[in-house]
Amino acid sequence: MTFRYHRSYIGGVQAVILDWAGTTVDFGSFAPTAVFVRLFERHGVAITPAHARSGMGLMKKDHLRAILQLPEVRAAWEAVHGAPAGDADVDRLYADFEPLQIDVVADYARPIPGLLETVAFIRSRGWKIGTTTGYTRPMMEALAQAARAYGYEPDAIVTPSDAPAGRPYPWMCYKLAIDLQVYPMAAMVKVGDTLPDVEEGLNAGMWTVGVALTGNMVGLSEAEFAQLSAEEVAALRREAGARFLTAGAHYVIDSIADLPPVLERIDARVRNGEEP
Repeated sequence: MTFRYHRSYIGGVQAVILDWAGTTVDFGSFAPTAVFVRLFERHGVAITPAHARSGMGLMKKDHLRAILQLPEVRAAWEAVHGAPAGDADVDRLYADFEPLQIDVVADYARPIPGLLETVAFIRSRGWKIGTTTGYTRPMMEALAQAARAYGYEPDAIVTPSDAPAGRPYPWMCYKLAIDLQVYPMAAMVKVGDTLPDVEEGLNAGMWTVGVALTGNMVGLSEAEFAQLSAEEVAALRREAGARFLTAGAHYVIDSIADLPPVLERIDARVRNGEEP
């Protein structure tokens, strides 16, 4: 035969999958950073916020491993404890970390400017809203409850506790497709502020959008960010955008407030038969 049959989905976007810290709430993604710094202090090792941001977006035990693999942190840990950190150390650190994170995570539930308006836009199109996260289920329950008080309540939440593994594996997104009753995966858009967010979406066969300025890439509070010059903002945008695009993101936006027109463009591309 000269031709072969190819089946193309043309039904448009059906669901948007949003990250939490740095994407929808917690401008600058400070909740995990502050707790990791405090945690390592408890164990006699000083780390910087930059160290704490290494591995952001991963399930928190994997995040701990990523921090411990940094050369400076590995050397500091060995100097204090006499040996490199092993699995037992990771387990011990994590056992201390989870209650610390649960205690403070609700304090970082304030929506990033533009979130509620973007949610209203998504709802107006009849699309569903799901979320994935690096937080475990107990952490997420505390954060979600606080976010509801601000008016943000997605249709479904999946955590690494609910799946075989967290990011960059696609399992949380697959679980959301089931929970939201959405298919195919090309009808879903993944939005997040870390490279593991993008990897997760791509691995699941979804469209992906990187959030450049309000999350982990920049790591500034809303007040700190407001003090930057236009030139400084442009430089940060270029750097973060390059990293996201190199990782395979289909689009990059400054913040959640900029998502609606990108969703419209993706919807048009899907209806035209394009795939991620």
